[in-house]
Amino acid sequence: MKVTVVGTGYVGLVTGACLAEMGNHVVCLDVDEAKIRLLNEGGIPIHEPGLEALVQRNAAAGRLQFTTDVAAAVAHGTLQFIGVGTPPDEDGSADLQYVLAAATNIGRHMTDYKVIVDKSTVPVGTADKVRARVRAVLDERGLSDLGFAVVSNPEFLKEGAAVEDCMRPDRIILGADDERAILLMRALYTPFMRNHDRLHLMDVRSAEFTKYAANAMLATRISFMNELARLADRVGADIEMVRRGIGSDPRIGTHFLYAGTGYGGSCFPKDVKALIHTGRENELDLEILRAVESVNERQKHTLVDKAVARFGESLSGRTFALWGLAFKPNTDDMREAPSRVIVADLLARGARVQAYDPAAGDEARRVMQGMQGIAFCATPHEALLGADALLVVTEWKEFRNPDFEFIKASLKQPLILDGRNLYDPVLMRALGIEYQGVGRAAPLRD
Repeated sequence: MKVTVVGTGYVGLVTGACLAEMGNHVVCLDVDEAKIRLLNEGGIPIHEPGLEALVQRNAAAGRLQFTTDVAAAVAHGTLQFIGVGTPPDEDGSADLQYVLAAATNIGRHMTDYKVIVDKSTVPVGTADKVRARVRAVLDERGLSDLGFAVVSNPEFLKEGAAVEDCMRPDRIILGADDERAILLMRALYTPFMRNHDRLHLMDVRSAEFTKYAANAMLATRISFMNELARLADRVGADIEMVRRGIGSDPRIGTHFLYAGTGYGGSCFPKDVKALIHTGRENELDLEILRAVESVNERQKHTLVDKAVARFGESLSGRTFALWGLAFKPNTDDMREAPSRVIVADLLARGARVQAYDPAAGDEARRVMQGMQGIAFCATPHEALLGADALLVVTEWKEFRNPDFEFIKASLKQPLILDGRNLYDPVLMRALGIEYQGVGRAAPLRD
């Protein structure tokens, strides 16, 4: 099938590459000339495991192309995927200007039937706006009889595992009421569902709502565990033991029950805000989601609160090693990353920071440009040298079983503030390391 994907960010690039892998002829469109040039030269603009090889293989086979030519891109695909960004406005609502700009361009250049697929995460009612925009442009062109359909097909890609999620989806949500569009979308996704049918067909508004509901639920689980972790610290319980206990209940399960420094990234913060805003627009106060957001913002300060409790209100003259900058492992995404709040808090209290991340160093330099007192290190060992304590912020695999003797020898005092609960408090005590996790204040067993 011929497919056009508008946007070459996480959603657009992964979607385009995976569709090409299944034999489709995909053209990816972006207005960013530098990004398209990079892609045509064999590079990729984001860090995502497996994506570079996938892009290069399909580009070499001629199934995946990149262009800034809007007219050619619209002419190419019967299926027009919109995978552009929907950043939050100041009021928390999703900014639809890029989605509607894409819709305008499609309407301006289409000459035959198109299925316009909203792949971006968009609020309920966006498909109606896209349909109205395309219809208005066609009317202006005197092509009122030209047929098209707008469907909702939200993405469920986890950064760091996006290629796997796309190639082996656990569900495919399709909101559509046009029979021709439904047949085309089923044909497109059939190769991804060889074991069993994972496609859930529903009305467009329900499909749009499903994506927000899914992310809001996962964010709620994270904030719930972080709230309990704060209480566990007060009452002397170990939140890791609690997690295992409740996670063994099949009604609860084990996913997204880890206490830590809060969620970040491009999805959860934005989508929770957008859902709260949608509630306000419909005269509903979504109290639980407001609490989820509040707990998450507070949780980003928890490691610095522990440092202050240990060293005092002023951290002037102190140096902290920080392992992990990206909001999660296997990505270089710094959007809403807890590390940004942690670093700002430490610097505001007069401390210095020696930070290391396996992938996000360059992006962190960009977003933290101008911050005085932070050094970006080439290795985790370099970050440790001469520091007063180690703060673990992102759960990269290489941090899970480090050389603890080197940590002890490198720090001024053997203190680990573990924001991801990677280490065993009993082992840390046996090694002579002072250890504080998140919600792990239970008395150490002998």
